[in-house]
Parts: sequence; C-alpha cells; structure tokens
Amino acid sequence: MSQGYLTTHVLDTARGCPAAGLAIDLYRLDGGARVHMARKVTNDDGRTDGPILPPGQFASGVYELEFHAGAYLDAVGTPPEDPRFLDVVPIRFGMSDAGAHYHVPLLLSPFGYSTYRGS
Repeated sequence: MSQGYLTTHVLDTARGCPAAGLAIDLYRLDGGARVHMARKVTNDDGRTDGPILPPGQFASGVYELEFHAGAYLDAVGTPPEDPRFLDVVPIRFGMSDAGAHYHVPLLLSPFGYSTYRGS
C-alpha cells in the first residue's frame, strides 16, 4: 500500500498568477495540542518544492495550514491597509486515508479566498 502525502498550491486570483514567495505553516492538531510540522515557501509556480507533508511523515488526523497572505500581499505591492483584511489564512481539514494524496490549494485575493480538495 502506498503512503499518503500532502501538497498545496497558491494562486493569486487578483493578479492572475501563481503566488510565489508565500510562507505556509503546517500544524497537526493532536488532542488539545497544536504541533508545528513544517514551514514552506511557495516557488515561482505557487507550489512548494516538495510535499508539505511527505510520505514518511504522513499520518491521518486533523491538520491546519496557515497561509501568510498579508506578508505576501505586502511583498507584491498590493496597496496596504491597516490592518489588512486578510493576514493569516488558516484552513483546518482532516485526512483519513493513510494511502491518499491530499492536495489543499488556495485561491487568494486581497479580499477573499477559496479552497477545495484537489488532486
């Protein structure tokens, strides 16, 4: 049986391009604890260079991705607000199939976002 893994992809829908240079933190929620698992930064294609949670570290459970949207929007020159409408975008999700590829993309603009389970 293959072992599962987690990937992500961030697209800047306001600019119509991949969101390069966006920092992402991954946490595993274990009981009452929130355990930091990884920190990655998106490449020129808006993806991380490898799985954010590779097969050797994968386990089913509840996770949270934190997308550092505010810092990214500042870096690409989006007109600032004080405070920004979107700063850190948390997405909490469950992974139940230990052999599956989970893909959690983020479609981002300064005033909204969406996500889905991708492939």
